[in-house]
Amino acid sequence: MSITFNTNHREVWNAPIHNILKAIDNHNQEYFKTNNIWHLEKADILRTYLHELKTWIATQENGH
Repeated sequence: MSITFNTNHREVWNAPIHNILKAIDNHNQEYFKTNNIWHLEKADILRTYLHELKTWIATQENGH
C-alpha cells in the first residue's frame, strides 16, 4: 500500500509552506545570534499562520 502526503489541493501550497518554514528557521537563528525577542515573536506569528493554513487545507480536502 502506498501512502501519499500530496494531493491536488495541497500541491499549490507546498512551496509557500516550505518558504514559511524557512522563514521560521531564519527568525529562530537570528534570535539565537542577537537575543532580539522580535524574531521569536515573528516566528510565532508564522507558526500560527502555518497551523491555520494546514488546518484550512485539510478542511478543503475533506470537502467542507
